[in-house]
Amino acid sequence: MPTAPKLNTSLINFIRAQPMFFVATAANDGCVNVSPKGLESLRVLSETKIIWLNLSGSGNETAAHVRECPRMTLMFCAFEGDAMILRIYGKAKMVHPFDRAWEELAISFPKMAGSRQIFEVDIDLVQTSCGTGVPHMKFIEERGPTELLPFYENLGEEGVKAYWARKNRFSIDHKLTGIEGEAERNEEK
Repeated sequence: MPTAPKLNTSLINFIRAQPMFFVATAANDGCVNVSPKGLESLRVLSETKIIWLNLSGSGNETAAHVRECPRMTLMFCAFEGDAMILRIYGKAKMVHPFDRAWEELAISFPKMAGSRQIFEVDIDLVQTSCGTGVPHMKFIEERGPTELLPFYENLGEEGVKAYWARKNRFSIDHKLTGIEGEAERNEEK
């Protein structure tokens, strides 16, 4: 399995051609999390840096894990064309809408209701493997524009914040996610 310390042009083009990717994180203890991601939520900033926009969902495991342990793996699979799997190992930093860096990073993405974090990943290692065990699958369409985004648009900004307080404040291992900002930081003290 070939490895490198950074992306090259061919791998960047491969990433841009994929309609989805997977994110894996773990805290020091508790459950390991793997989440599928899609939409226009990932940007390659350089050979050594990726950012991706995390939209609201039923849980917020990635945020809880990164607060405790910044390790993150991104995985891309070729479901069409030549077989390949690309894994990107790195350290992630999390930026919330209430953080100063949010506006600077958010302009890289289309506005999407329910946007809750941007993860900035500094790449440590890139690995490719054959991917011949991954099936050929045809991409039909994104579900987000017709299912995910309208749900959060209908909630409105205050409704989204209330949803975060109910569903996204803690991980399944009951670790704080940081979604409520200063209120959570004060609670931890």
